[in-house]
Amino acid sequence: MRKNIVAGNWKMNNDLAQTQALITNLKTQTKTSNAEVLVAPTFTNLYSAFETLKGTDIEVVAQNMHFAENGAYTGEISAAMLKSIGIKTVILGHSERRAYFNETDELLAKKVDAALASDMTVIFCFGEELADRKSGNHEQVVEDQIKNALFHLKSWDYKNIVLAYEPVWAIGTGETASPEQAQDMHAHIRKTLADHYGYDTANDVSILYGGSVKPNNANEIFGKPDVDGGLIGGASLKAEDFFAIVNAF
Repeated sequence: MRKNIVAGNWKMNNDLAQTQALITNLKTQTKTSNAEVLVAPTFTNLYSAFETLKGTDIEVVAQNMHFAENGAYTGEISAAMLKSIGIKTVILGHSERRAYFNETDELLAKKVDAALASDMTVIFCFGEELADRKSGNHEQVVEDQIKNALFHLKSWDYKNIVLAYEPVWAIGTGETASPEQAQDMHAHIRKTLADHYGYDTANDVSILYGGSVKPNNANEIFGKPDVDGGLIGGASLKAEDFFAIVNAF
């Protein structure tokens, strides 16, 4: 079911004490919107964050996972390990994972399958580089990423899929796609789903925007009809800023 979601991706930031301090501050904030609120601490702080946020309406999610159930994959984390500490949602395919760890669409398809097989929800990320945007090839790049990693799924699998569009050129650069550019791409994404799975499935999928959303632009971006929320990076590390974005709906 399509819903409004604001997810904070904390990336490789905050040790245990800093994580707890941020969570304490988050718990003092007042939510005035209907958006679901998610935060993604580092692996080492997932369990403490989960325990501290029990009984609140903030869900703790993971930033990544491996496709294998177990085995000789030094440094990796499985879906079962995440679920054993209460984590039910995982971010997959983030642009930084693609760029720095060479994650391909084919690898991500395996991760998606593993997460869904474990009855987890996936926040699946994708988006174009600046060169793709300048060449006018951005819609095709995004379409291919979605098709390659997700179009082997059945329509009913999408009840556990959230999409997150990241214009890579607008992440951590201070650049932001205009609300109109965000809407155009989100509409194209929804049409891509509709062409393959039908309108009902496409219209039920939440599509988040992940390109430098801040308190001063969230309201306008979230006001677009095909933008269902945000995957927030830097601004999610300040509780007041994060909740200003949450309350932009």
